[in-house]
Amino acid sequence: MADAIMDQADPLREANDRDLAAGEERGLSQALLDRLALTTERIEDMAKGLRVLAGLPDPVGRVDSTWIRPNGLKIRKVRVPIGVIGIVYESRPNVTADAAGLCLKAGNAVFLRGGSEAINSNLAIASALRQGLQACDLPAAAVQLLPWTDREAVGALLRLDRYVDLIIPRGGEGLIRAVVENSTIPVIKHYKGVCHAYVDSDADLDMATAIVENAKCQRPGVCNALETLLIHRQVAPEFAPRIGALLAARGVELRGDTEFCRWFPEAAMASAEDWGEEFLDLVLAVRVVDSIEAAIEHIATYGSGHSDAIVTESKKAASLFTESVDSAAVYVNASTRFTDGSQFGMGAEIGISTDRIHARGPMGIDELTTYKYVIDGSGQIRT
Repeated sequence: MADAIMDQADPLREANDRDLAAGEERGLSQALLDRLALTTERIEDMAKGLRVLAGLPDPVGRVDSTWIRPNGLKIRKVRVPIGVIGIVYESRPNVTADAAGLCLKAGNAVFLRGGSEAINSNLAIASALRQGLQACDLPAAAVQLLPWTDREAVGALLRLDRYVDLIIPRGGEGLIRAVVENSTIPVIKHYKGVCHAYVDSDADLDMATAIVENAKCQRPGVCNALETLLIHRQVAPEFAPRIGALLAARGVELRGDTEFCRWFPEAAMASAEDWGEEFLDLVLAVRVVDSIEAAIEHIATYGSGHSDAIVTESKKAASLFTESVDSAAVYVNASTRFTDGSQFGMGAEIGISTDRIHARGPMGIDELTTYKYVIDGSGQIRT
């Protein structure tokens, strides 16, 4: 499949040019056009990602555990594919290759439905992927891309519970909620990433400064970027003006509570809605808290279960935070920007789940399998 992507690089660029021209006519923003564009580097990255997947251990057939019952039955818990997976996504055409590769590596067939703005690019990529499958004598039908751009096509896919085993939406909160509300098929979802960093009373403030700057500024428009900063009252007199000045110089709009605005008057007063907001921009909500317990309570109230971090030199505080914060990824002295399949060593990801089911956080190939029990006996019967 990776070879086919590179062999078809010119047709892929031609198809993408048609999408870009149509996008400009529709008045898409420069940010959306950039996400849509398939540069030479991005085409090479698609092929590279598929080759990384090819080199990962095959999860299918792996025995997770084995035990023997007193009656002699030997029970094995064995990894198996989920079956047929539907992926509904927006904008970026490289998701077509990523999603197909991940699903196939885990032994699944896949239905892909990308955004209408990328239809020509997605069709060209899917065609190349099927050529790769055929070259290996594998069924090309294992990768299907819905060729229709109307919403009725998505609705029809979401009702195919007789044939499709799982739906995974990738996109904005509106898309995900629409899929959840209309699907008769189980959905793994992540609504939004309201990620927090808590700077403890025992924090190394140089470390805290670097972590907060990275988590907010490195790439603010992604789901693992920092959206709310919590500062312990004991370090606020020193840390609040320090981090406020740094972030303001980086172009971040700061929205603080009364205490933060006291120490950094240039900040705007935060509204009640700001605490649960996923800004996806250079905007940060900041609150000063009296204790680690207050920080944990704030995260429980306003967080989305995505990624949250504590900066502290106290092992006791770190332990309390990691045990109490119920998010998919909980960090001690590190940036939330690491919540990513490639950064976790998974090769790639199909998405980041904030559900509390078997798939949580970055979803790699293991999370695209389920399991069955294989029981070996020697004639046992139940009495």
